[in-house]
Amino acid sequence: MLLGLLLSVVSLGWQTPAEASLNRYCQFSQAEIDRKESLRQAVLLGEPAATVSYERLVKQHASDLQDCRRRAWPDNQAIWLRLYPCDLQPGMLDALMDRIINLGYNEVYIEAFYNGQVLLPQSENDTAWPSVIQSPGYENRDLLAEALTAARQRGLKASAWVFTLNFGYSYGQRADRQQTLARNGSGVDTQTFALNGQGNSPEEIFVDPYSAQGQRDYLYMLQGILRRQPNGVLFDYIRYPRGVGAASVASSVGDLWIYGTAAQQALLQRALNDKGRELIRRFIYQGYITANDVEQVDSLFPTEGAPLWQSRRVPEPTASPIPPEARQPRVQEELWRLSVAHAIQGVVDFLQMATRVTQQQSVGAGAVFFPSGNQAVGTQGYDSRLQHWDRFPQNITWHPMAYSICGNASCIVQEIQDVIEKSGNVSNVRPALAGVWGSSTDNRPSLEAQMAAIQGAAPGLTSISHFAYSWQDPEFDRVRKFCQL
Repeated sequence: MLLGLLLSVVSLGWQTPAEASLNRYCQFSQAEIDRKESLRQAVLLGEPAATVSYERLVKQHASDLQDCRRRAWPDNQAIWLRLYPCDLQPGMLDALMDRIINLGYNEVYIEAFYNGQVLLPQSENDTAWPSVIQSPGYENRDLLAEALTAARQRGLKASAWVFTLNFGYSYGQRADRQQTLARNGSGVDTQTFALNGQGNSPEEIFVDPYSAQGQRDYLYMLQGILRRQPNGVLFDYIRYPRGVGAASVASSVGDLWIYGTAAQQALLQRALNDKGRELIRRFIYQGYITANDVEQVDSLFPTEGAPLWQSRRVPEPTASPIPPEARQPRVQEELWRLSVAHAIQGVVDFLQMATRVTQQQSVGAGAVFFPSGNQAVGTQGYDSRLQHWDRFPQNITWHPMAYSICGNASCIVQEIQDVIEKSGNVSNVRPALAGVWGSSTDNRPSLEAQMAAIQGAAPGLTSISHFAYSWQDPEFDRVRKFCQL
């Protein structure tokens, strides 16, 4: 319960009502919470005088929170929020946004596209995207727009949070979209990969970032969200799927999600001559090249000199030709590096395409990522997600999911410091933390403990977010999810 949650943090700094109605974390006192909720209930019962009083108190709380956040650290404290069709019931959005304000948040990230569904009226959607809202009587309601309005009435900044390359289960079942799905060297898509026990969830279906059809479908959805004029758009799942066990490491070209038709064509186009193109083709289909391949390609194109592709330097001329068996190891190594770079670049290019659209409409953009998603593993492998966030645009905000678990906040702080160092701009980094107020959970420190450690290590940070609202107020989240008013 929210009441129980708030009472549990009395020992963490509540001031008495005579001193202030907000604590050091800008959370409102129980007396203020109760007063506002009583007025909201009176409005629902149709008491005319209550409407004026409730609206006045909502504005006062918005002003009080704004003043508190100017004094407190960080300046911006955001919460990640999933909405449900039941939030369209009378008074539910008001109750929800009031509770977010009560907990000291002045920013909310509203999940607008996830699991292949979009938070827009079905009547407005392209057939590629089913609506989250399909309940009878609600199908034409605009929950995203209504939530943005309810947030702004309380002074909350409100951004849309959207999945990116994970297009979801329903999209993956479409017969007319199979050519857009990401595939590995076994020819399987990411759903089959998960069903084979190599991936986390068959509900997560990733697309080939080079697919023009996938790009068009995504931009159609994004434009619909932008028409609601959120303060920003946060892009999540800017990566490939996380593998399980041995599949968590991409150590050969067949492990890469570059076998969709569009990705393969784009890789072949990175060749700068026919020799380079033929060697790339053999490498991705065989998974390797041999000295015989090198010799055969020389014979096929005898006048071309060295095989060339993007980023490959022309070998220095030598007095005598280097035999194929001596050239093969270097060429194969370069082709592996090219293939990895190609997979990574597809992710980065897809994000850049999406952020250009938001920025053209003067809407800010941000990227959500795992700080460990860009790691090399050993001498030849890479984290299977290939989430090389250090190549993400510098003109958007970076939202590292600092979710490490080590029994204290040290590993969380280290992740954030690594991102700040690579960013070079501390004010552009906006960490996302997992946890709850007032207690540690699953060997993860409380939010208070995490934030105190982060403030001590990186006081220049101006914004932090907490995942997720359902963690902070689980009872009310269940009420909203199952319409248990």
